[in-house]
Formats: sequence, structure tokens, C-alpha cells
Amino acid sequence: MITKLKNLGPGILFAGAAIGVSHLVQSTRAGADFGLGLVWALLLVNVFKYPFFQFGPRYATATGESLLDGYKKLGKGVLATYYALNLATMFTIQTGVTIVTAGLAYTLFGDLGSFTIGNKVITSTEIYTIIILIICLLLLVLGKYKLLDRLMKIIVITLTISTIVAVSMALSNNTQPLSFKQILPSNSLEIAFLIAFMGWMPAPLDVSVWQSLWAIEKNETTKQYTPQSALFDFNIGYLSTIVIGIGFLLLGALVMFHSNEAFSSSASVFSSQLISMYTKNLGNWAYLIIGIAAFTTMFSTTLTTLDASPRAMSKTTTLLFKNASKLNYSFWITLLTVGTIFIFLFFASEMGLLIKVATILSFITAPFYAIINYILISSKHTPKEWQPSMKMHVFSWLGILFLLGFSIWYLATL
Repeated sequence: MITKLKNLGPGILFAGAAIGVSHLVQSTRAGADFGLGLVWALLLVNVFKYPFFQFGPRYATATGESLLDGYKKLGKGVLATYYALNLATMFTIQTGVTIVTAGLAYTLFGDLGSFTIGNKVITSTEIYTIIILIICLLLLVLGKYKLLDRLMKIIVITLTISTIVAVSMALSNNTQPLSFKQILPSNSLEIAFLIAFMGWMPAPLDVSVWQSLWAIEKNETTKQYTPQSALFDFNIGYLSTIVIGIGFLLLGALVMFHSNEAFSSSASVFSSQLISMYTKNLGNWAYLIIGIAAFTTMFSTTLTTLDASPRAMSKTTTLLFKNASKLNYSFWITLLTVGTIFIFLFFASEMGLLIKVATILSFITAPFYAIINYILISSKHTPKEWQPSMKMHVFSWLGILFLLGFSIWYLATL
């Protein structure tokens, strides 16, 4: 057991990447708008996405190579499709998570003032965005995987404790009966929210690729990261995303349901609304607890996504193109940092739209990742002893049908 705990790493990184906008923004909004009526959606999407996320560390530790190597074995077209999808979404995803982090920093740490460059006024939230991205960039470039591994364990433990404390206090202060009646959204706006909610719950399915890359890095660091320890590590991280997702949904239901307050699409205003509503309903003690939970949630996501997308793009570029040595991790992380700052400076006011587009796109592309991960783990490229059992095969088929069915349902309502 001690060895297993020491080998925790990629599963915790998965939790850090997953517990972000899907939990703080989408789960809180689900609770605020529907009470506990969407618990079914949270649990179902976590259950049906599970096998396809798990196939990432399973394949990596069983074969010694990442899912991206496996995608190439399935055909260059599969890898090229991943490359195009990741390139299309990486800037939007990074911008979406960084915007929320910067908004929380503004709310918690105060106004930094503003200054003008040409005709552009650089606001305090935009300054926080640049500061946060530079801090994350330095941590990753200088500390590399080892620092990320250690730092995320501290962040996820802090996040878990602060969330549990906040939920416990909210439950103790609650005087209204909780309704567990489940709701199936009917109009187009509610359906769009449901799909967005499930799109990033607990995370986009392409995070399975990140998980496989982190598993390879972990094994190079410890030399003891076996398939068994990888699955134990992943299950710990996955379970924590479910628990914290339910925690934020409960907070939204207990504190904001029937409050009739509309959330702003501005990052700083949204963050201020979020924390002030908790403080108003739970007391001043909540400011620190919710503040810590919210900021660690988003900082962990900002940090892990800034590491993972460049890591994935660097590996994919190497596999697809010859003489691609210059398009390495350093190139991609610099490009992603600069691109995120550029998008943020010109589209910060559209935080809600950016997140909505990214989450819906993530859900619609989920069947693609589910199918190729399943084909790869069941193929000759995976050692037989680590291919899925019959129960896992059935589980995977049901998951693919679930993701396809909801994607088709959503597209039919447009």
C-alpha cells in the first residue's frame, strides 16, 4: 500500500486537470439552476466515460508507449484527426480555464489597476491572466514533470479538504428540504447546458491522451509504475473528481437554487458573484474556504492543461512529420501561452461563449475518442493480459452508445 501511495501521480494530475470549469462553473450552475435535478447526468457521464479514460494509463503502462503511438498504429489518419481536433480546441480550452482563474485572483487578491498600450486598455483581470500564465510557464519549464507531480498532490488535497468543509457547513446551515427529483431538460437552452455540462464532466475524453503521456513520464521517474499501480492511481483520481463534482453541485443547490440571480459572462464579475453568494448565504467564514477551493480548482486546471496540450502536440508532431524537432514541447508551450494571452485580451468579455463552445465541442467529439481508445486497447497492439475483460467490453459498448446517443440528440435539437 505504501508503494502504491508513493506511485500516485498521473491519476492526481488527471484530477487536477479534470476538476476545473466542469466543477466550479458547470456543476455549480447545474445546482443553481436545477437543484439536485441533474445528479443523474453527473453520475451517468462519469460512469460511461470511465473505461475510455482508464484505457490511457492501462495502454501506456502495458506497452511502454502513449496512446498517440497507438493511434499512429491504427493509421496516420486517426492521429491526424486527433492533431486537428487538439489544435482547434487547445487555445479555447486554455483561455476558458485561465479566464476563470484570473477572475478568481481578481476577486480574492484585489485590483492591480490598469494601463494602456496604444488604444488597448489592459485591465486588472488581464494583468492577472498574464501573471498566472507566466507563473505556470516557469513552474513547468524549470520544474518539469517532477515538480508538477509533487505540486498537484498538495493542490488536490487542499481542494478536497476545502470543498468537503464548505459542503458540510452549507448542509448544516440549510433549513430547506432537499428535493432529489431528477429532471430531463426539454427546451433548447436547457439541452445545450446539459450537453455542455456533460462535455467537460469530469473532463474532455482527449484527457486520456494526457494521462498516457503522464504515465510514461512517471514510469521514467520511478521505474515502478506498473499497470496495477497505474490503475490504482487512476481510480483514486477519478473517484475524487466525482466526489468534488457532487460537492460543487450540492453547493450550487444549497446556496444558489431559487436565488434568481443571473450569472455574468465576465470572468471577474462571475467570480465575484460566485464567492459573494456563498459568503452572503453561509457567512463570512465561507469567503476563505470557498476562495481557497475555487482558486486551487482553477489554478490546478490552468497548470495541468498548460503542460498537457504542448506535451501532446509535441509528441503528435514528431509522429506525423519528419524533421519536426523544432516543434518541441518548448515551442508549443510558448505558442499556447502567447496565444492564450492574445485571445484573452480581445475576447475576455465572451467568457461564457468560449466555455460553452469548448464544452459542447468536447462532448460532440467524445464518441471519436471513445471508439479509437476502445479499438486500440482491444487490438493486437495491447498485450492480451491487459486487454479488457468481457464485462469491460460490454461496459465500453454501452458507453459508446451513451455518448453517441446524447450527441445525436443534441444535434437534432439545433
